[in-house]
Amino acid sequence: MLCHMTTNADSSKPTRRRVPAGAAVLREDVTEAIRAAVFEELASAGYARMSIEGIARRAGVGKTAVYRRWKSKLHLVLDLVSAIAVQGLPAPDTGSLEADLRLLYEVTARALRHPVAGQIIPDLQAEAARNPEIAEALQKALREGQHGVASGIVRAAVERGELREGLDEELALDLISGPLYWRTVVVRAPKLPKDHLKRLSAATAAALKAL
Repeated sequence: MLCHMTTNADSSKPTRRRVPAGAAVLREDVTEAIRAAVFEELASAGYARMSIEGIARRAGVGKTAVYRRWKSKLHLVLDLVSAIAVQGLPAPDTGSLEADLRLLYEVTARALRHPVAGQIIPDLQAEAARNPEIAEALQKALREGQHGVASGIVRAAVERGELREGLDEELALDLISGPLYWRTVVVRAPKLPKDHLKRLSAATAAALKAL
């Protein structure tokens, strides 16, 4: 209930309002601790076995701290996936199509080969096949992250005259994103050859120029 405060001496003074009782201020450091705990819990237990209790225990907070922010583990994971999409990847701007691709592949390869990502991505993909909400969130994350940067690379190359105007952009994005994703996430090769990213960048640039 809001409490109005006035004085008899001057009732025309602005009324001060008290913060409603029970209105909790969510601490950002607690929120970040919970998010970090979700990644760890996903990597160790997987989505199906992940629990709010386990997340709270890892974060060093009570369950109520988690439920104040998210009403279920599904909403928690969807929020994290959406946050990744917003953060995205750094947009390369080297002035060269092949160099832009090389930088994109280097950053992406490091991210995909991270031990935590290596556990979480396949697990969420499996869940996406059963849960339309997770599938939609993953698709959004991929499109706004990887595909968003790849689109920028293609447009910049068109402006520089390295690629022709009117090329099939969707096919171009498949050519850029598909090979590395296949090698690191689907096949899950233990280690990329030393010059793999360099050769992949050159081959992809040549393929894009042929479109």
